[in-house]
Amino acid sequence: MEHVLGPFEVSFVRQALWAGILVSLVCALAGTWVVVRGLAFLGDAMSHGMLPGVALASLTGGNLLVGAALSAGAMALGVTALGRSARMSQDTAIGLLFAGMLALGVIIVSRARSFAVDLTGFLFGDVLAVRGQDLVTLAAAVAVAGLVALLGHRAFVALAFDPRKAHTLGLRPRLANGLMLGLVTLAIVASFHVVGTLLVFGLLVAPPAAMVLWARRIPMIMLGSAVIGSVSTMAGLLLSWHLGTAAGATIAAVAVGTFFASALLARLCHGRAA
Repeated sequence: MEHVLGPFEVSFVRQALWAGILVSLVCALAGTWVVVRGLAFLGDAMSHGMLPGVALASLTGGNLLVGAALSAGAMALGVTALGRSARMSQDTAIGLLFAGMLALGVIIVSRARSFAVDLTGFLFGDVLAVRGQDLVTLAAAVAVAGLVALLGHRAFVALAFDPRKAHTLGLRPRLANGLMLGLVTLAIVASFHVVGTLLVFGLLVAPPAAMVLWARRIPMIMLGSAVIGSVSTMAGLLLSWHLGTAAGATIAAVAVGTFFASALLARLCHGRAA
């Protein structure tokens, strides 16, 4: 028990655990819709689309969170605008914006002399450096995400399974799609400080993908995803502490590993049932 509970007696590890749990909650609320609607590529593109805003904030001494939010918001607006064209698929729009935002971010970063030091935390996260103020911000993000998920639940469900019926029922699918993009943006921006933009995709997609194999109702998928993400955070922090590995990367690796374990178990159970 000392090996399990000992690391969490250290204040910064305990704060990292709380941060990971809060991130797991917000990622469960947004990631469920990413998985159900098959928008994994969008989630990956959004996480990388923050690079220009964070790079500019780093160069000018601004707030990284604000820079990330503005950049991700611009990415979401671009996806929405280009996605309205009947002659261009959403995947094409996302791919173009993904490449453009990433290229712009690299260009901005190349102007900074100390970008390797300043932006390493942005790319790979620094969960062990989480402060009390960061926990307050994450808690606020969870509250906002929960409110959006609750108010938009009916429209999100209709949009995920039958967009035409959503329009017939007067649920305004375009507005619902914009709110869903906003929810995904909020989750990614709130999470990048913990696991970084290169790894946030793991917590956003892996836990919901693991739960989709076992649950059919959206609330159950969200609840299970939050539990899986929280357990992955705790296990990742313990492994990182004892093995001396990067904490954010270890958390993301455990989350992805949990998905593969869930997929294998589901296959074995379905094989026996057949």
